[in-house]
Amino acid sequence: MDFSFWFLAAKNLFEQGGFVMPPLLFCAAALWYGLGYRYCILKTHNSLGMRDLYIAYNKSPNQPAKDLIEHAMQQAIAIKKQKVPNLRRHLDAAFYEYELEIRQYSVLIKVIVMIAPLLGLLGTVSGMIETFDSLAAMALFTQSGGIAGGVAQALLTTQTGLSVAIPGVLVQSILQKKQMNIQNNLAQIKDLLCSQQPNETL
Repeated sequence: MDFSFWFLAAKNLFEQGGFVMPPLLFCAAALWYGLGYRYCILKTHNSLGMRDLYIAYNKSPNQPAKDLIEHAMQQAIAIKKQKVPNLRRHLDAAFYEYELEIRQYSVLIKVIVMIAPLLGLLGTVSGMIETFDSLAAMALFTQSGGIAGGVAQALLTTQTGLSVAIPGVLVQSILQKKQMNIQNNLAQIKDLLCSQQPNETL
């Protein structure tokens, strides 16, 4: 079986799905782009606690940062060494970009996993209308699909909508936990640095 066989099979399924298949395909592409982006942003490499991470970067501030938390720690230590007044306010401002970054595409993903099944349902309704129209005309096959085409469209669009939404919900729930962990770590960094006295070392 060569590539042309699979291409023709996919093209046939795409055509059977009717007018909702292009939006579903676009939703699937946008969903996995957003999930892939969030995975790359939320990926962490360090298993150290925030206190140990602070000690490591306080001793060697120029060592390369491997993930967002280490970048945040580097920046927080640099701000602290400037001995700015109201350190927490400066850390809040510095970490705002990180908090925006870890939330990117989260809303888009939630919207897609909600509307994908609805698009599938819309295709199901369209397919059932075609089926009932063909039953009324006693047409098993017509140019628009007939009974067989209507049933195929109803089943295919429902399956496609669920196939887009269900993996998205599962992967997003995993990424959401990673996001919450990073948010907690950013809060710990701020608490750790702001709780120290100016002459205190860890």
